[in-house]
Amino acid sequence: MTSPEDRALGTVIGSAVGDALGAPFEFGPEGAFSARFPAPGAGGEMCGGGGWDPGEATDDTQMAVLVGESLLECDGLELPDVFRRFRRWAAADPKDIGLQTEAVLGSGDPWDLAAALHFQVSRRAAGNGALMRAATSAVYFAGLGRDVTMDAGRRLAALTHGDRAAWEGTAAFHELVRVALTGDDPPAAVPDTLEALHPDHRSRYATVLAPGWHPDLATEFNGAVWPCLGSALWALRTTSSYEDAARAAIDLGGDTDTVAAVTGGLAGAVYGASAIPGRWTAPLHVPLPGCGDRVLRYDDLAELAQRLTGAP
Repeated sequence: MTSPEDRALGTVIGSAVGDALGAPFEFGPEGAFSARFPAPGAGGEMCGGGGWDPGEATDDTQMAVLVGESLLECDGLELPDVFRRFRRWAAADPKDIGLQTEAVLGSGDPWDLAAALHFQVSRRAAGNGALMRAATSAVYFAGLGRDVTMDAGRRLAALTHGDRAAWEGTAAFHELVRVALTGDDPPAAVPDTLEALHPDHRSRYATVLAPGWHPDLATEFNGAVWPCLGSALWALRTTSSYEDAARAAIDLGGDTDTVAAVTGGLAGAVYGASAIPGRWTAPLHVPLPGCGDRVLRYDDLAELAQRLTGAP
C-alpha cells in the first residue's frame, strides 16, 4: 500500500523527472523516445540533448519550485510574492521560458493586471505554461479539499495566463492530484471534477478527459492546456506504471517536457515516488536562475515535498 507521503513525494519528483526526461525530445516526432530506447528498463533514458544536460529540469520544474517555496515562506498563497519570484527568475535569462509567460513577466505591469492586459491584446493565453508548474501547489493545497485546491489553481494560473481555459485546466489538475493523494482513482473522479469547472469550459475538458479520447483526436497542438491535460490523463489511463506512463507521454511528441511533467505529476501521485526508477531520479537536478547558484537535486526536492505535505 502506497503511503500518502510517498504519493506526495511522487507528485513533485514525478513531475520533475518527466520534465527532465522529456526535454531532449521537445518538438520531435511521435515515437522518438521508444525508437531510441526500445526496451523499457534498459537505462540511458536520461540522455540530455537539445541544450539540456542529462537529468536537467526545465522551466516547468523551476517555476514549480518557486511556487512551492513561496507557499512555504509566506505560509500560504501570496500572489504578489509568487509573481515577484517569477519575474526575478525570468529576468535571469533561463534556458527556456514560454512565450506567453515571458511576455507577461517582462511587461512591467503590476502582478494583478499583467496577464489580463496581455490577453486583451493577444487574445491567446490558453497555453500549458500554468499547468506545467502546478505539482507543488497541488500537493500543498490537497488537504484543504476540492473547492480550495481548485480555487488556488485558478488564481496561480491567472498570474501569467489571462484565458480562463488555462485556469480551469490547472484547477482540474489540482483536483485530480488531490484525489490520487487520498488513494482514489483520478480517472474515476473526472465527472465530479468536470462539474466543478466553469460552465463555459466544461464541454472542452469533458472531451479531452473522456475515457475514449486519444491524443490523435486533439484539434490543437499539445502546447495548449486542454490537450496537454487530456494527453496526461490518457497516458495514465492506458498504462500501469510510472515508467510506462512517462514513456507514453514523451512518445506523443510535440511539447514533450510539459506533457511528461504533467503526466509525471499525476502518475507520481498514483504510484508514489518509490515507483519512479532510480536511474531517472539519480541525475535529476533543477537549476534556479535568479536564485544565485542554487541547483536542487533529489534530496532537496524531497525535502520540499515533505514540507508541502505538512502544510498548511
